[in-house]
Amino acid sequence: MRAHPDFVAGFDAALRGGPVPAGLVARDPAEVERRFAVYRNNVAVSLGEALASRFPVIRRLVGEAFFAAMARLYAETDRPKSPVLAEWGAGFAGFLERFPPLAAYPYLGDVARIEFARGRAFHAADRLPVETAAVAGADPDRVRLVLHPSVTLLALGHPAVSIWARNQPGGEGLPLGKGPETALILRDAAFQVPVRAVGAGDAALLRSVLDGERLALAAAKARDADAGHDPQPMLVSLMQAGAIVDAKE
Repeated sequence: MRAHPDFVAGFDAALRGGPVPAGLVARDPAEVERRFAVYRNNVAVSLGEALASRFPVIRRLVGEAFFAAMARLYAETDRPKSPVLAEWGAGFAGFLERFPPLAAYPYLGDVARIEFARGRAFHAADRLPVETAAVAGADPDRVRLVLHPSVTLLALGHPAVSIWARNQPGGEGLPLGKGPETALILRDAAFQVPVRAVGAGDAALLRSVLDGERLALAAAKARDADAGHDPQPMLVSLMQAGAIVDAKE
């Protein structure tokens, strides 16, 4: 009898187009290959549909037929490691950037990073927001703010936030950015996952807070990145979204 790892490897190879796994039988032996081909196709279609549900903007940008064919190729090189398909696709952005037919569209990888981060943010662990008074009365020189597990900051090489926004319902007329953008992604109190482009000051503030630094230092780094930066609007926005979950001194 084959060892379990060998059987799994052989079965996976068969799903990718290799020989039918040993031990599969049918009343008519000639039917084994045909029946397994149906199963092989169902798996490929299911993986493609799972990828499309995770990356709807990419599918919209490249077209459904192209996406379906590309998804099959991606699934052959990066198989799901977990039965939870919502966790699959971390390598899709890199795949898009290396895929020769998409060489003229280098921004697609960054759009995919936004979409994957949104999925992770939506499924992030629950945390109750901190009391407003705990932040309002804190000493900036001592307090460290803790953000919700869904909060993600992505430094992108292209105007990918603008591209993503223009491909949302009603977003066709939104302006397109001219260069690299930094995306702030979080799950808000209404369980929505907005994507927002933030400037250099807000990006520096958020990055410092996410690194566990004191608020005063985070504000100083924000001013270094953007002279005269005021941290209050961003902090108020985070509070309103329920994205500040603790204030530690």
